[in-house]
Amino acid sequence: MSDDAIVVEGVHKRYGTKRVLDGLDLTVARSGVHAVLGPNGAGKTTAVRILSTLLRYDEGRVEVAGHDVRQRPGDVRRRIGLLGQNAAVDEQLGGRQNLEMFGRLYHLGARRAGARADELLDRFGLADTGRKAVAEYSGGMRRRLDLAASLITDPEVLFLDEPTTGLDPRGRAEVWAAVRALVGGGTTVLLTTQYLEEADRLADRISLIDGGRVAAEGTADELKARVGGDRIDIVVRDGAQLERAAALLTGGTVTDPDRRLIGAPAGDRMATLSRTVRVLEEAGIEAEDIVVRRPTLDEVFLSLTGSRQDDVEVAV
Repeated sequence: MSDDAIVVEGVHKRYGTKRVLDGLDLTVARSGVHAVLGPNGAGKTTAVRILSTLLRYDEGRVEVAGHDVRQRPGDVRRRIGLLGQNAAVDEQLGGRQNLEMFGRLYHLGARRAGARADELLDRFGLADTGRKAVAEYSGGMRRRLDLAASLITDPEVLFLDEPTTGLDPRGRAEVWAAVRALVGGGTTVLLTTQYLEEADRLADRISLIDGGRVAAEGTADELKARVGGDRIDIVVRDGAQLERAAALLTGGTVTDPDRRLIGAPAGDRMATLSRTVRVLEEAGIEAEDIVVRRPTLDEVFLSLTGSRQDDVEVAV
């Protein structure tokens, strides 16, 4: 039995002749948020379905919360929660009614189900909703109720499959705050997401899946470091001067004429910034904006998987 929350070793999954997982290896430590990212068709949702006992795999070994998924699926189910992409609550019922219903389905008994419902409503800032139907909730409120329902049994490991898809920025922020609170209480969260910003903000570690296996893994900073150091971005006011400005900078520049943008390596942040401002001024080239930054997760994806952020979404 492993001390880790999740252990996946050499897992294969095929649908007919299509190989979705091709020797997937993944280890998730207890507590914290581990994000799984990958381009369309990488196998993220398939992996979550296998981990949550909803789908059988062909080869390999999977252990969740200290129990083998294939040999002891009942023990695994008693220790996990799952929040899928689609709402699981009844929109005609109120928040408390929904949570009580989930509690009864899990055989908590009427008194314990009611107490657990009140506890979770308070925990997720929904205690003042009364008996208002879920259909009247905002998107963020509804998703927080979904999250509360997935925690009705106080699981050790929680799977969040695209938890903020379709939410506006405020709704996403509400769910992020709820996830942080969960981790603070010791819950292990495995998150799949199409929002690279979400993984950057929430995850302690990130696994990039491509072609059914892990292509890279580490913290957000470690992954960004793999595609190079800091970069400087310059937006010139006059697009006609773009190429002349790029020629004044050190090697490795890239240009984007549509945005009048030049990007270049910045080995020494302050020295590069000072030199860039000076050479542009001396050449009479006006900059609209200059920023020194770390590589983004979007650039990590493009470098390691050949996929842009637009492709990072749930598939099979």
